[in-house]
Amino acid sequence: MPAAGLQRGTRRRLDRLTVGLFTVALGTNVPTPLLLVYRRTLDLSDADVTAVFGCYALGLIAALPVSGAASDRFGRRALVLPFAVLAGLVSLLFLPAVDHLPLLYAARLLQGVVSGVVFSVANAWLQELAGPDGQRSAATRGAVSTSLGFAVAPAMSGLLAQYGPAPTTLPYLVHVAVLVLGLGALVTVPETVHGGRRGRLMTLGLPPEARRPFWAVLAPTAVGVFAFPTVAATLLPLLVVPQGVGVAYAGLIAGLSLGASAVAARVGRRAERGAAPLGMVLGALGVGLGVVAVVTAAQPWLVPASLLLGAAGGLCLTAGLTLTARLAPPHARGAMNSAFYAFAYAGFGTPLLLAWAGSRVGAVTALSAFIAVPAALAGWLALELRRADRVTTATSTG
Repeated sequence: MPAAGLQRGTRRRLDRLTVGLFTVALGTNVPTPLLLVYRRTLDLSDADVTAVFGCYALGLIAALPVSGAASDRFGRRALVLPFAVLAGLVSLLFLPAVDHLPLLYAARLLQGVVSGVVFSVANAWLQELAGPDGQRSAATRGAVSTSLGFAVAPAMSGLLAQYGPAPTTLPYLVHVAVLVLGLGALVTVPETVHGGRRGRLMTLGLPPEARRPFWAVLAPTAVGVFAFPTVAATLLPLLVVPQGVGVAYAGLIAGLSLGASAVAARVGRRAERGAAPLGMVLGALGVGLGVVAVVTAAQPWLVPASLLLGAAGGLCLTAGLTLTARLAPPHARGAMNSAFYAFAYAGFGTPLLLAWAGSRVGAVTALSAFIAVPAALAGWLALELRRADRVTTATSTG
């Protein structure tokens, strides 16, 4: 009876942390379909729009080397709670940014900083709350809650911007209202780090035994987490959807992509070690359909392309978080999650890179060449994971 009670209590705490993580993730993609509005109000080029979107990644990457190690020393609550509050304040900062490009860049950059802290530390918190036997469940919770938040936000903000009053105000206010509920859930989650763990604060925390699998498997898998969905959510609509199409459509495409990511993150738990190579294969196929959409200027092709690219990102996220949970020693769990997310968020720069390449060689050529990257990584990851299985088998039988 006590064990069952403990299980129920642990599940409730995990549920509350999952809800809090979802509400923070919800804010990150509220601006995504609104980029079409900002393009009009600020007279932005396609490259400007992708740069505004991509600077989010700079904030993320800047925060990660400090956040994970700091949470290992000072605790998970000490970082997640105040930065979750900041997530709401940053959403409010977007309100006057509709007429001020520097403020729009600043708000998006700060949104990246806040998200980088919360996502990396909250996932370490989930792993510790779940305990040694619940690591796969914790990884799935982290992947699904963030992916679901990413998915709901653009669909919600696109519809509100298209059909509601105050298109660049109401979506952010809705996020703040939802975030208040998430904060109420977060404050009830207990701390899992006690006494502090000494170590350098400026580190990505790779223990020696984890370095080769991290660089060979985890880092390339991580890049696919956001590279694929962001191409679907930002670059492809800009290339295919004409200026006259409303933000609701762009929000729908982004929502479909990130919704597929949430579903795949759940399904990927069953795929085990095959999730990462399969994610890369789906990514290559999705980019291929994106090329078809651009060549034919046919908007219906964006739907299957977005679904495939979103599913690719979700599979990579689940595979990466599961491997991170297995590799990370307790004293470096926060730092290891930060290391994973540092590479994952580097993928946010993919649309900007492709937009830059497309301005020089043409969008179709740039996208077509990019197909080779996930195709090659699928083969590489399959070989590396097979090698890791052989090493594990030899070690256990030796």
